Amino acid sequence: MSVNASPERDYLFIDDMPVEIAGEKNLLELIRKAGVKLPTFCYHSELSIYGACRMCMVENQWGEMEAACSSPPRPGARIRTNTERLRKYRKMILELLLANHCRDCVTCRNNKKCKLQDLAESFNIPGVRFPNTALTPKIDDSSLCVTRDQNKCILCGDCVRMCNEVQAVGAIDFAHRGAKMTVSAAFDRPLADSPCVGCGQCGAVCPTGAIVVRDDTDKVWRFLNDAGVKVTAQIAPAVRVAVGKAFGLPGGENAMGLIVAALRRLGFDEIYDTAVGADLTVLEEANELLGRLERAAATDAGGGPGDQDGTGAGSGPLFTSCCPAWVNYCERNYPELLPHVSSCRSPMQMLAAVARERDSVSSRRLAHVAVMPCAAKKFEAAREEFKIDGVPLVDCVITTQELIRMIREAGIVFSELEPEAVDYPLGARTGAGVIFGVAGGVTEAVLRRLAADKSRAALLTVAYQGVRGLSGVKEATIKVGEREIRIGMVSGLGNAAALIGRIKAGERYDFVEVMACPGGCVSGGGQPYARQPEKAERAKGLYAIDQVSHLRRSEENPLMMSLYNGVLRGRVKELLHVRYGGGQAYAGGQGAGRKGEAEV
Repeated sequence: MSVNASPERDYLFIDDMPVEIAGEKNLLELIRKAGVKLPTFCYHSELSIYGACRMCMVENQWGEMEAACSSPPRPGARIRTNTERLRKYRKMILELLLANHCRDCVTCRNNKKCKLQDLAESFNIPGVRFPNTALTPKIDDSSLCVTRDQNKCILCGDCVRMCNEVQAVGAIDFAHRGAKMTVSAAFDRPLADSPCVGCGQCGAVCPTGAIVVRDDTDKVWRFLNDAGVKVTAQIAPAVRVAVGKAFGLPGGENAMGLIVAALRRLGFDEIYDTAVGADLTVLEEANELLGRLERAAATDAGGGPGDQDGTGAGSGPLFTSCCPAWVNYCERNYPELLPHVSSCRSPMQMLAAVARERDSVSSRRLAHVAVMPCAAKKFEAAREEFKIDGVPLVDCVITTQELIRMIREAGIVFSELEPEAVDYPLGARTGAGVIFGVAGGVTEAVLRRLAADKSRAALLTVAYQGVRGLSGVKEATIKVGEREIRIGMVSGLGNAAALIGRIKAGERYDFVEVMACPGGCVSGGGQPYARQPEKAERAKGLYAIDQVSHLRRSEENPLMMSLYNGVLRGRVKELLHVRYGGGQAYAGGQGAGRKGEAEV
């Protein structure tokens, strides 16, 4: 039976089935639209087209082979996706990749999550005919954030494009040619000596586990097995909507109660909510922004373009400081902007400082563990600015991925746990603290604090002023008092660099939120990898938690007044603020960071 395309619509034929062309950019999108799961290694819709792995090759009506990812749709074309020739071709590619690939699959961190492993099984590869002639390279564990094993790399280029295109960091790239080609930092140096900021997004897109988040679970197990150590934990907002899917729960479901129950089973003595630290950040950052706006008004709207590029601390935009990868990136690339970066510590460090002060009279040594969605938090915990007499406020950071592994290692049946509450009072948080986990959440929480109208209608107005959504660049103009403030919100460091370029060119912003990971912490480098629909599920989950919270503004939290009148009394700058400013920090080895000021 022949089918002709209608004059109003364009069609092509995939395995003799007509498929309408409706704005798809390449054949691969149309093939998947037709219900065919064509294999790929190097294709990511968020990245540029690379076309290197050749797994998505198809045959056209003339018997020619072409890469589906890089071929545009052609009306009337007839495409075959599953001929004998294509099957042999794909199996040969897989065999050649496996020939020089590490085969320790059982002990690999990516076991059962590896795309190479999945495709080898799907294509029924019974064995590899070719000898493995690759030299076993040394594992690069110089970074505090990620670990690289070159023996698992298949040269798909996903990490390179993420680092260079999306994050604009340029820490890694292809080196050498032909059979000697590798992915490495400049001059084959370890990652600790590269511009790496520790965001972990390279590991998030790696299909084979050649780059993974550094594993610090052994350190946590040692704490938990030491009777002389009191082990406390804090849980970041984004973690609670990312853990559940690994244990069979719906994507984006709030698993906070189950996480707390699991941590208690693991042996943690007390468990806190990082959203409490976020509430403190809202109050401090809102005050800082108001102060800058008042100074700008007093000097007739902030001077001139020279102040916009960072020459004066009193004018120009205030940049958020919650994201350690962004702070590191700013230190390295825009040190002139550091006076404009908020002096507020991150919520993790604020809560850790408060928790240690409350436990300062404990008879047992305190070990504080932070469960974070972020690989760069490992680096932040090691910075000298966040140590007292050489002892870090946060002894160890584990990511969502590491928490999942610990729960499995302990044999805990996560889905059968009864939910439990975090420990009082450092679990008394507001909805504003929870939405810190999604891009735009910090801005929305701060605007709730600054808004004169505290009604429910005003709350909804703030939410829909352009601050929500996973778009990499968002802007809003909102009136605070008699002044209209212009806000920029970016996620992905490449977007941050573009916005900074506009600011240096003279565009005015009063407040800029920067999240290193696209979409915010919900898609952090330490989270289980998620594509856009699952990121949206996680963001929706955080907003749903906020929606049913009794308190939705940080200033309404009664714990805040208790802390300010208690452990923070007379010590707010000492415990809640920091001044970055060396440009010497790096997401590398044990020497990471620099000694900084304790106060602003």
